[in-house]
Amino acid sequence: MPRTVYVNGSYLPEAEATVSIFDRGFLMADGVYEVTSVLGGKLIDFGGHAARLERSLTELDMASPVTMDALLEIHRELVRLNSIDEGLIYLQITRGNPGDRDFAFPDPEKTPSTIVLFTQAKPGLADNPTARKGLKVISIDDIRWGRRDIKTVQLLYPSMGKMMAKKAGVDDAWFVEEGEVTEGTSNNAYIVKGGKIITRDLSSDILHGITRAAVLRFAREAQMEVEERSFTVAEAQGADEAFITSASAFVLPVVEIDGVALGNGVPGPVATRLREIYLDESRKAAV
Repeated sequence: MPRTVYVNGSYLPEAEATVSIFDRGFLMADGVYEVTSVLGGKLIDFGGHAARLERSLTELDMASPVTMDALLEIHRELVRLNSIDEGLIYLQITRGNPGDRDFAFPDPEKTPSTIVLFTQAKPGLADNPTARKGLKVISIDDIRWGRRDIKTVQLLYPSMGKMMAKKAGVDDAWFVEEGEVTEGTSNNAYIVKGGKIITRDLSSDILHGITRAAVLRFAREAQMEVEERSFTVAEAQGADEAFITSASAFVLPVVEIDGVALGNGVPGPVATRLREIYLDESRKAAV
């Protein structure tokens, strides 16, 4: 069955969907995005993603072409039209097509924003075998722009980071700035020492992860100790365990950093338990 996508108010077969070559998302990476997971045909953490989308738009002085209530219905309709049980919905909003290329922002009254959504079916998303074996990561210099808290489509360096990891024969990379870990290429990073969960505090240095917020809330509710602060690669290598969180990975353990095995070199109990809790609670709250 051909996939149905959403472009500027219309549901279309993907082969018929187009965006102008003058769209600023294409020419300037002038856009923001969100990815929402689907489990059991329902949306995970949609409210959090909608709130972060509004924040990203506000920070870039970009207009939203739809209300958040309308956006929810678009998500649900795409899930229905594409029969998604487990998978992802990608959403992108750009500053639109001003009709030509110019560094200056176009007048939002004359140039409407562009909005695109599409689904990706991911059977077995919740039963990811990586959760049972763990990830191996390398550390790389963080040379991204300074507003990582805005979820923009400027993803060239994170893509390069993933390719560096692939070339090194591992699963992913963690960014390091001034000797301290910021985050992963597409996820937030954590270590566990003496039962305490440690992760970098919120600032413009990292993305304010929706899954991060939920996992830390669930951890505290489960009486786990959480400390939000920076940590070094050396500290991470000496940790009992480590893990990452993201909307599509949920919680995945990290078992090796720059060739150094953590703990026993297998997924640890804290990451394993947090994944269980997150999936259980998120399914209950899914819309």
